[in-house]
Amino acid sequence: MRQIIDGDGALVDDRYKDQLTPELVVEMYKKMVFARLFDRKCVNLQRQGRIGTYVPFEGQEASQVGSALAMREDDWMFPTYRDHGATLTFGHSLKNILMYWNGRYEGAVPPEGKRIFPPAVPIASQLLHATGAAWAEKKKGTDRIAIVYFGDGATSEGDFHEGLNFASVFQIPVIFFNQNNGYAISVPTTRQMHSRTIAQKAVAYDMEGIRVDGNDVCAVYFAVKEAAEKARRGEGPTLIEAVTWRYGAHTTSDDPSKYRDQSENELRRKTADPVGRMEKFLKRYGYWDEHLKAYETEATAEIETAVKAMESEPAADISHLFDYVFAASPWPIEDQKADYHRLKGGVR
Repeated sequence: MRQIIDGDGALVDDRYKDQLTPELVVEMYKKMVFARLFDRKCVNLQRQGRIGTYVPFEGQEASQVGSALAMREDDWMFPTYRDHGATLTFGHSLKNILMYWNGRYEGAVPPEGKRIFPPAVPIASQLLHATGAAWAEKKKGTDRIAIVYFGDGATSEGDFHEGLNFASVFQIPVIFFNQNNGYAISVPTTRQMHSRTIAQKAVAYDMEGIRVDGNDVCAVYFAVKEAAEKARRGEGPTLIEAVTWRYGAHTTSDDPSKYRDQSENELRRKTADPVGRMEKFLKRYGYWDEHLKAYETEATAEIETAVKAMESEPAADISHLFDYVFAASPWPIEDQKADYHRLKGGVR
């Protein structure tokens, strides 16, 4: 498993020493801190009834931030419902991400010029979408590529195998980025596959498979960067397995204590936490300063501003539940919509 910075913040792979510029490592740290604060705020908003069910990712910041920073601004990104740390890093609107969790369809719309698909809730379907988009770029003769995110549970879906097989056959410039946090909701990895790793599944499709420490933002960054450069050269897809750990629940409607020993969280926070690891690295090598110490205050203020902007918007129109199911709405949907308006007294 590739690692560049260990749990104590020490550089253990000198090959990348010269590329770890002060600007890059500071940006990595700040992006991870911002993502963590955003995630915690969203959990609180859900508990207060201010947004709907939320999908937390605390503990996976290095995987999401490192991978997104390695991509080019005009590339494609295909996230799951858990990858808002990646989409934030890639340039998505903070307000729009909040609106998504508040039931607004506008939340699925990225900023102008950003190729970010809406979060995929069906498991593994986005692998096919990413493969198709990257294939289209190849046919157009561009050097844009796609990265697609998925959890360990997605590797049990047919779409996973179909996406990898198609990408391999046509040598499509796509990066399959797996975040293996050990559980697909309540099912541990050992109960859904006998393979020792997810990365080794690449062998079946004759593509490169890479396993990285998903809590090491630098290891993730360079693995994705190298895979992206390879894809741009026309050398095909890559499967990357980032081994990480999510501290919280699968969603805010889940209770992880029913299936997982929660005492492991505190141990991992001390030995493998991605944000803490990067802070140790910055202090060890002289990159830490007072601005970084005060950055949480700055980031919190930005997040609070976005929350206020989200909550100042009109409430979501329930009619959208009916209007955007089919291109031409069939009679059962229209009947349901009419029933809704009748029960609500015609209030939209």
